[in-house]
Amino acid sequence: MGRNYFTEEERRELEENPFVEKASTKAVTYSEAFKDHFAKEKALGKGPTQIFRDADFDVIALGKDRIKTFSRRIKNMSHRPEGFMDLRSESSGRPRTKERTQEEEIAHLKHKVALQKQQIDALKKTNLIHRKAKRASHKKNSNSLKT
Repeated sequence: MGRNYFTEEERRELEENPFVEKASTKAVTYSEAFKDHFAKEKALGKGPTQIFRDADFDVIALGKDRIKTFSRRIKNMSHRPEGFMDLRSESSGRPRTKERTQEEEIAHLKHKVALQKQQIDALKKTNLIHRKAKRASHKKNSNSLKT
Protein backbone atom coordinates (compact mmCIF):
# COMPACT_ATOMS: atom_id res chain seq x y z
CA MET A 1 0.00 0.00 0.00
CA GLY A 2 1.52 3.31 -1.09
CA ARG A 3 1.57 6.65 0.62
CA ASN A 4 -1.01 9.30 -0.06
CA TYR A 5 1.12 12.06 -1.59
CA PHE A 6 -0.28 15.52 -2.21
CA THR A 7 -0.31 17.03 -5.66
CA GLU A 8 1.31 20.43 -6.05
CA GLU A 9 -2.14 22.04 -6.18
CA GLU A 10 -3.27 20.28 -2.97
CA ARG A 11 -0.03 21.30 -1.27
CA ARG A 12 -0.54 24.97 -2.22
CA GLU A 13 -4.14 24.83 -1.03
CA LEU A 14 -3.01 23.38 2.30
CA GLU A 15 -0.39 26.11 2.75
CA GLU A 16 -3.05 28.79 2.19
CA ASN A 17 -5.02 27.47 5.17
CA PRO A 18 -4.30 29.62 8.25
CA PHE A 19 -4.10 26.48 10.41
CA VAL A 20 -1.14 25.11 8.44
CA GLU A 21 2.44 26.10 9.18
CA LYS A 22 4.03 24.05 6.41
CA ALA A 23 2.99 21.48 3.81
CA SER A 24 5.07 19.23 1.61
CA THR A 25 4.05 16.55 -0.84
CA LYS A 26 4.21 14.03 2.02
CA ALA A 27 3.24 15.79 5.23
CA VAL A 28 1.43 18.70 6.84
CA THR A 29 2.59 20.64 9.89
CA TYR A 30 -0.40 22.11 11.68
CA SER A 31 -0.24 25.26 13.83
CA GLU A 32 -0.50 25.08 17.61
CA ALA A 33 -3.72 27.10 17.29
CA PHE A 34 -5.28 24.36 15.17
CA LYS A 35 -4.11 21.64 17.55
CA ASP A 36 -5.70 23.53 20.43
CA HIS A 37 -8.86 24.19 18.40
CA PHE A 38 -9.05 20.52 17.41
CA ALA A 39 -8.75 19.32 21.04
CA LYS A 40 -11.46 21.73 22.21
CA GLU A 41 -13.85 20.77 19.41
CA LYS A 42 -13.21 17.07 20.00
CA ALA A 43 -13.99 17.55 23.71
CA LEU A 44 -17.32 19.10 22.68
CA GLY A 45 -18.16 15.87 20.83
CA LYS A 46 -17.36 16.75 17.21
CA GLY A 47 -15.83 14.07 15.01
CA PRO A 48 -12.29 14.52 13.65
CA THR A 49 -13.37 14.68 10.00
CA GLN A 50 -16.02 17.29 10.78
CA ILE A 51 -13.48 19.43 12.66
CA PHE A 52 -11.15 19.35 9.62
CA ARG A 53 -14.05 20.09 7.27
CA ASP A 54 -15.17 23.08 9.43
CA ALA A 55 -11.58 24.39 9.35
CA ASP A 56 -11.72 24.47 5.51
CA PHE A 57 -9.50 21.43 4.90
CA ASP A 58 -10.03 19.14 1.92
CA VAL A 59 -10.72 15.96 3.90
CA ILE A 60 -10.53 13.82 0.76
CA ALA A 61 -7.03 15.07 -0.04
CA LEU A 62 -5.93 14.53 3.56
CA GLY A 63 -7.44 11.07 3.75
CA LYS A 64 -8.98 9.10 6.63
CA ASP A 65 -5.65 7.75 7.89
CA ARG A 66 -4.00 11.18 8.25
CA ILE A 67 -7.01 12.54 10.11
CA LYS A 68 -7.20 9.49 12.37
CA THR A 69 -3.47 9.63 13.13
CA PHE A 70 -3.65 13.37 13.83
CA SER A 71 -6.54 12.80 16.23
CA ARG A 72 -4.53 10.14 18.09
CA ARG A 73 -1.45 12.40 18.30
CA ILE A 74 -3.53 15.32 19.64
CA LYS A 75 -5.03 13.06 22.30
CA ASN A 76 -1.52 12.05 23.41
CA MET A 77 -0.20 15.63 23.25
CA SER A 78 -3.02 16.92 25.42
CA HIS A 79 -1.70 14.84 28.32
CA ARG A 80 1.87 16.08 28.25
CA PRO A 81 3.09 19.15 30.16
CA GLU A 82 4.38 20.90 27.02
CA GLY A 83 0.92 20.71 25.46
CA PHE A 84 0.78 21.00 21.68
CA MET A 85 4.19 22.64 21.30
CA ASP A 86 6.37 21.10 18.57
CA LEU A 87 9.38 19.58 20.35
CA ARG A 88 11.24 18.31 17.28
CA SER A 89 13.62 21.27 17.16
CA GLU A 90 14.53 20.89 20.82
CA SER A 91 14.85 17.13 21.04
CA SER A 92 15.26 15.45 17.71
CA GLY A 93 15.98 11.90 18.78
CA ARG A 94 19.00 10.43 20.45
CA PRO A 95 21.58 12.77 21.97
CA ARG A 96 24.63 13.14 19.74
CA THR A 97 27.18 12.96 22.50
CA LYS A 98 27.10 11.17 25.79
CA GLU A 99 29.44 11.84 28.64
CA ARG A 100 31.37 8.68 29.46
CA THR A 101 33.59 7.81 32.35
CA GLN A 102 37.21 6.92 31.53
CA GLU A 103 36.43 3.24 31.99
CA GLU A 104 33.43 3.44 29.66
CA GLU A 105 35.49 5.31 27.07
CA ILE A 106 38.27 2.70 27.22
CA ALA A 107 35.73 -0.13 26.88
CA HIS A 108 34.11 1.68 23.94
CA LEU A 109 37.44 2.19 22.17
CA LYS A 110 38.49 -1.44 22.78
CA HIS A 111 35.21 -2.58 21.27
CA LYS A 112 35.73 -0.27 18.30
CA VAL A 113 39.27 -1.62 17.70
CA ALA A 114 38.04 -5.22 17.93
CA LEU A 115 35.29 -4.46 15.41
CA GLN A 116 37.77 -2.83 13.03
CA LYS A 117 40.08 -5.86 13.30
CA GLN A 118 37.15 -8.10 12.35
CA GLN A 119 36.38 -5.88 9.39
CA ILE A 120 40.01 -5.94 8.24
CA ASP A 121 40.12 -9.74 8.53
CA ALA A 122 36.92 -10.04 6.50
CA LEU A 123 38.35 -7.75 3.81
CA LYS A 124 41.58 -9.77 3.68
CA LYS A 125 39.63 -13.01 3.24
CA THR A 126 37.46 -11.46 0.55
CA ASN A 127 40.56 -10.17 -1.24
CA LEU A 128 42.18 -13.63 -1.03
CA ILE A 129 39.08 -15.29 -2.46
CA HIS A 130 38.99 -12.80 -5.35
CA ARG A 131 42.70 -13.32 -6.10
CA LYS A 132 42.29 -17.14 -6.11
CA ALA A 133 39.27 -16.87 -8.39
CA LYS A 134 41.17 -14.57 -10.73
CA ARG A 135 44.17 -16.96 -10.83
CA ALA A 136 41.89 -19.94 -11.48
CA SER A 137 40.14 -18.05 -14.26
CA HIS A 138 43.47 -16.98 -15.74
CA LYS A 139 44.84 -20.58 -15.63
CA LYS A 140 41.66 -21.90 -17.25
CA ASN A 141 41.94 -19.34 -20.05
CA SER A 142 45.63 -20.06 -20.69
CA ASN A 143 45.01 -23.85 -20.71
CA SER A 144 42.23 -23.45 -23.27
CA LEU A 145 44.55 -21.38 -25.48
CA LYS A 146 47.23 -24.11 -25.42
CA THR A 147 44.90 -26.80 -26.71
